[in-house]
Amino acid sequence: MRRIVALYSRVPIDCPAMLYHAYQAQADLTEPLRLFAKSACDLIDAAGGTRDLPFMRAMRAALEMTSRATLTHDRPPYGIDKVLVGNEEVAVVEEVVTSTAFGALLRFRKDVETAQPRVLVVAPMSGHFATLLRHTVKTLLGDHDVYITDWLNARDAPLSAGRFGFDEYVEHVMNFLTTIGPGTHVVAVCQPCVQTLIAAAVMNEDHHPAAPASMTLMAGPIDTRVAPSEVNKLANDKPIEWFERNLIATVPGQFKGRGRRVYPGFIQLTAFMAMNLDRHIKAHSDMFHELAAGEWDKAKARKDFYDEYFAVLDLPAEFYLETVSQVFQRHLLPRGEMTWRGRKVDPAAIKRTALLTVEGERDDICSVGQTVAAQDLCASLRPYRKKHHLQAGVGHYGVFSGRRWEGQIYPLLRNFILQND
Repeated sequence: MRRIVALYSRVPIDCPAMLYHAYQAQADLTEPLRLFAKSACDLIDAAGGTRDLPFMRAMRAALEMTSRATLTHDRPPYGIDKVLVGNEEVAVVEEVVTSTAFGALLRFRKDVETAQPRVLVVAPMSGHFATLLRHTVKTLLGDHDVYITDWLNARDAPLSAGRFGFDEYVEHVMNFLTTIGPGTHVVAVCQPCVQTLIAAAVMNEDHHPAAPASMTLMAGPIDTRVAPSEVNKLANDKPIEWFERNLIATVPGQFKGRGRRVYPGFIQLTAFMAMNLDRHIKAHSDMFHELAAGEWDKAKARKDFYDEYFAVLDLPAEFYLETVSQVFQRHLLPRGEMTWRGRKVDPAAIKRTALLTVEGERDDICSVGQTVAAQDLCASLRPYRKKHHLQAGVGHYGVFSGRRWEGQIYPLLRNFILQND
């Protein structure tokens, strides 16, 4: 693993357009080995009792680790087929309401008698699929009619679908809110807090009937000038031309999006892993020993995590570069210089959409102060329509997933939505 990370994080890129082709060629060449290892695992499992022998368990563990040594570019399942509503367990069915080449509006439909507040979860487009928010969605589902922006892999979007940049992301949020209808509440997680705030500002200024009833911004980079994190500093170490020259690649010919310029998900994953490489190496070492020792439940928890972590999504080049430039380098929104489709964005135009901001005390991606900055930008909102919550003891992911999200943050969010429904 260390060699793979070093390969993609240190190699000079003289021809970045060919980087994706090199990655895909490597994946294609090693696929037969992974398939062989998977077949060998199946044979050992079919033999039954041999799996209980220490030697066979160790062999099978090595084979399974080999079969798993790959990334996938397909969205994992949300896996939410039922949820507790009150004291009753009800079935959940995924329903695509509308879609484009770049994203779908996905509804988690439940058959319940009482109407529940409608909530659109705006997921980040940051190298992974929206399924990273499955715990967020499952928690919300007990009390809400939940929709999510289910972003699609840019390498599957044909060139004929056109561009997808910063403005198009905002437009998707606005169109999805319009489709769901008036009275919808929006919950944005991480990176899209900026785009969601812009969408709400434009819709409020236009007196759009589908302007959200409330807006919750969770751990998002509204103003990255505040206590810059290491991620923020990295975005400012190089000019935007360096990012375009070194990190943008072209989709190979065997995919629907052939010829499209993208920021590949495997590069983003490499960057994430390089930040905590020793931890990931130890996790895989532990996974091998757990499989070899027959500790299936422990190994399954790790496998489930890495099945999600190694599912990567390519970002359209326009969206990636414009986000880095406008949000992390030029800080256009907090400086009052942000535009959408050529018109100036004025967060002070937000008068009908209540605002809740949530931050994590130990967040090392969006530092404390970066999200609450939205409170000052939304200057026209009455004080009783604005709330902020700083959650003690959690990092970035703990804001929207885990024990404290479910037991401490979510009750505040649920009550906020009810107050503004």
